[in-house]
Amino acid sequence: MGTLSEPVPEERKMPTEERKTTSAPARVALVGVHGFGTHHLRNLERLQQGGAVTLVAVADPNPPAAGALPPGTAVFGTLDELLAATPALDLVIVATPIQTHAPLALTALPHADVYLEKPPVASLADFTRLQDAAAAAGRSVQIGFQSLGSQALQAIEDLLAAGEIGTLLGISATGRWVRDRAYYKRSRWAGKRSLDGVDVVDGVATNPLAHAIATALRIAGARTADDLSSVETDLYRANDIESDDTSVIRVRTTSGLPITCALTLCATESVEPYITLQGSEGTAVFHYTEDRVTVSTAAGERHEVFARDDLTENLLEHLRHRRLQDLPTGGQLISSLADSGAFMRVLEAIRTAEAPALVPDRYLDWVGQGDSAHAVITGVEDALERATAAHATFSELGLPWARPSADGADTLALSTVPLVTARTGSALAARLSPRPYLHPVRSLGGVTVTDHLPADHPWHLGAGIALQDVNGTNFWGGKTYTRAAGRYEERPDHGRIVLLAARSEPPSPAGDSLHQDLGWQAPDGSELLRERRTTRAGRVDHRTWRLDLATELTAVVDASLGGPGSNGAAGSGYGGFFWRLPACSAADVFTADRQGEAAVHGSVSPWLAWTAEFPEGAASLVFAAPAEAPDPWFVRLHGYPGAGSALAWDRPVILAAGESVRRSFTVWIADGVLTPAEAAALAADR
Repeated sequence: MGTLSEPVPEERKMPTEERKTTSAPARVALVGVHGFGTHHLRNLERLQQGGAVTLVAVADPNPPAAGALPPGTAVFGTLDELLAATPALDLVIVATPIQTHAPLALTALPHADVYLEKPPVASLADFTRLQDAAAAAGRSVQIGFQSLGSQALQAIEDLLAAGEIGTLLGISATGRWVRDRAYYKRSRWAGKRSLDGVDVVDGVATNPLAHAIATALRIAGARTADDLSSVETDLYRANDIESDDTSVIRVRTTSGLPITCALTLCATESVEPYITLQGSEGTAVFHYTEDRVTVSTAAGERHEVFARDDLTENLLEHLRHRRLQDLPTGGQLISSLADSGAFMRVLEAIRTAEAPALVPDRYLDWVGQGDSAHAVITGVEDALERATAAHATFSELGLPWARPSADGADTLALSTVPLVTARTGSALAARLSPRPYLHPVRSLGGVTVTDHLPADHPWHLGAGIALQDVNGTNFWGGKTYTRAAGRYEERPDHGRIVLLAARSEPPSPAGDSLHQDLGWQAPDGSELLRERRTTRAGRVDHRTWRLDLATELTAVVDASLGGPGSNGAAGSGYGGFFWRLPACSAADVFTADRQGEAAVHGSVSPWLAWTAEFPEGAASLVFAAPAEAPDPWFVRLHGYPGAGSALAWDRPVILAAGESVRRSFTVWIADGVLTPAEAAALAADR
């Protein structure tokens, strides 16, 4: 049983006076007066002052403090005692530990309608039992997802219907909170997956940040378990607990919409959680604890704060309409038990997943002392951003503290030193144009010189081969630039490059090699190109090794190989070989006769060098131009770090069916900062 980070401000609640009726006040009982029960006590006091309810009794084995209850409120130790002594109840509110929700709600339903704090119950089986019991008793159950009472949700529905942010491509939820050791010592059930053989499932996604998931599901229109086609979990813990405190939950609705929730209780500092609607023409961000929406489009940015309907008042209104038998005209529950089915399917996936993986100590920083200390996972904020931007799990991001990705990756080595990982990319989201790529690539000294799935361009995938336009299919990822539109547009045109066969040569003192046969498939599955790709690694000296990558693209059908440059975007001729670098400082890019991004970009030169300070240290890369053709260099230093050799800088490569185009590249990776003379010497030794 958890809550939002703070109670809803009074000014955002609908005034009780607007909801008064001539009927007698509802007779209400509260089970659990501590923890979030104190919020219910305050709310019931407000409602009682307005004449809407009478708090007739409470039940808690730990009695409330003197003066905490309205005069005349009876106090009991258990719900059974309360029900035996308190007739004619209208509503029972249950605000108790998660594992008690099912038995208490089942006990209360024959006697009254129920307001049940979230999560509803701790298993899908108990959820079904509760639904059956409510139906048999003819009772209603409201679930305490307070964020669903926000009037912002209707505004979001309206802006989507109006197409303000274009087509909805995906939804993400981001939660970054801090919880200290004392948080997990507050009760026996805190942080438990089960207690005394009873399911608890008290993890980041099911309790403290459960609203993030429930709200994202509601915006997506996913209410029942049948509204979801899949649920994937990637669960971790930094604290000494059983459940997860840092996780990615990836959901896909039956309509194909991806929902990715990246949540942690191990952030540097707590920030308000938010839901992001990723549209083809903009974004909408909903800070659900503040009922605040920010909409960003090409037309600008607007902000609006909304009121919130109180769930208890909504339930009372529902009961009034039900008694009058006019539910079709109003009184529908905001957060009904039935509408929690999609959330319960997520909870069940978490409950039945393998135990959360422990984040190694070397990736943790403990801030504070004793029970006030809280864990901070290294780089967790960046990890959350990357996960939501790419709809990827922590494992797929290749984070050093995450489980290995089930990507079918191969590792190339120089003798026994692993230097580069070849990934299939098969699990990537369709919008990223899934394809094989190299990441991480490291120097001999351990400096990582590639990046993948960065939040700014999640379709940038380490080092590899990609094109944005092959007969109208985007094998690059992201938006597509077309000559007709004269701009980048979101289009359902993403292809994928699939691994058909692979063969590795046995490692030798000289290095290692990998041969891949690849198929370039259009969105309908038809094959446009067939590729043979060879990747080799070899040592040069104590500080330098070389990576050779050769590709042969053969047209299966008559093919036009192009990209933004060949489609009219001047200076944006990327496509072909591309290398995304990680964040770096003191970066310098130069060729034999030019220096700096502006001078090097679009130039033709036998080689290009990049030197910089990376997080693990200084390193240099020297790229040799393909021997087959003088393709221009594509370079980005400001905005993001990346370099490539442009196959179709300003005109497409046209291939008849059966024809091929070949390109071969060499990259030298060296520790330290190379001088122009040293870079030239490496390139001369190709």
